[in-house]
Amino acid sequence: MNPDLNQLHPYPFEKLAALKAAVSAPPGLTDIMLSIGEPKHEPPVFVLDTLVNNLHKLSNYPTTKGLPELRTAIATWATKRFQLNAGSFTAENHVLPVNGTREALFAFAQAIIDRSKTNPLIVSPNPFYQIYEGAAILSGAEPYFLNCTPDNNFIPDFSAVPASIWERCQLLFICSPGNPTGAVMSAAQFKELIALADQYDFVIASDECYSELYFDEQNPPVGLLQACAELGRDDFARCVVFHSLSKRSNLPGLRSGFVGGDAKILEKFLLYRTYHGCAMPVPTQLASVAAWQDEQHVIANRDAYRAKFDAVLKVLDGCLEVQKPDASFYLWPKTPIKGELFAQQLYAQQKVTTLPGSYLARETDGMNPGEYYVRLALVAPLAECIEAAERIKAFVKSL
Repeated sequence: MNPDLNQLHPYPFEKLAALKAAVSAPPGLTDIMLSIGEPKHEPPVFVLDTLVNNLHKLSNYPTTKGLPELRTAIATWATKRFQLNAGSFTAENHVLPVNGTREALFAFAQAIIDRSKTNPLIVSPNPFYQIYEGAAILSGAEPYFLNCTPDNNFIPDFSAVPASIWERCQLLFICSPGNPTGAVMSAAQFKELIALADQYDFVIASDECYSELYFDEQNPPVGLLQACAELGRDDFARCVVFHSLSKRSNLPGLRSGFVGGDAKILEKFLLYRTYHGCAMPVPTQLASVAAWQDEQHVIANRDAYRAKFDAVLKVLDGCLEVQKPDASFYLWPKTPIKGELFAQQLYAQQKVTTLPGSYLARETDGMNPGEYYVRLALVAPLAECIEAAERIKAFVKSL
């Protein structure tokens, strides 16, 4: 067996299951799940109809590169959404459909890391999406974490990273809007990273799967490719983004997203994927075309999340140290006791399931930046989210 498998940490939800199993929750209460970032809003009916109407095409092998009409729909969407220069982001050279960003983020590291170089690093934020760490370990690179705290507005301070780290860095994972904090990077911060990537020759992998869950319709989150466009960098050199229909369109089970950016990198990544065997089924591709071409269901989705954030934050006001995020569907409240104990006792007393922040982070520079936090995913129906907030408030008052 690959010995690097022994370095993998238990997945956060395995730890959470063990934490909950150690206590008993009140039998008269329903379990309200705020732990998993799985959208619960209804998926668009027209997308499901497209999927069903094309099931007969399961008799065809899909190509790894994907249907031209899917790549065109994605290129058109991304060009408009991120204000890319006309003709710079093409269906032929700058887009690869993927089976959700999770598998793509993991696979990307396997294709990028050059094991012949000494002590390669993959740098990522801390807290982080667990896939970044696993991808690093199994690619033969060492994960290196940058703490995200209130002091830096939950965005890593890239200027404080020593040159010796950047010199070993081959791949940088960033997440904007961030999981779990919801922090959004600015165009200036993206441009700072692009300059560092040029200086030290590493690749930026920008996980933007929460980019369409924001509050101000006039100010959507900036993306990495948008920063490239503002710099006149139409080759998107060293820059690759990851997007998904899971959160945008409430289609987590469709397993559909895309990777876009630097054409030279994507050419090699396509070669890797051809051998990896991860082509998207044709019915899924056609359903994805329908989703990427429609914005009305996405606007309605944002409206539903706005209502939940407003209601939950109203209940929690004065109860927990928590702020509305820049974007995403997470709250990242600071807890009066360690987050792991908070999550366990909240479940034991109120049967509300949350995720300890420490499970999403690693001890770095003498601290675990998630230790006194829990992550709340506002994915349950509005009434359940309000009920969960009321139970959390009652629990905090009992401490």
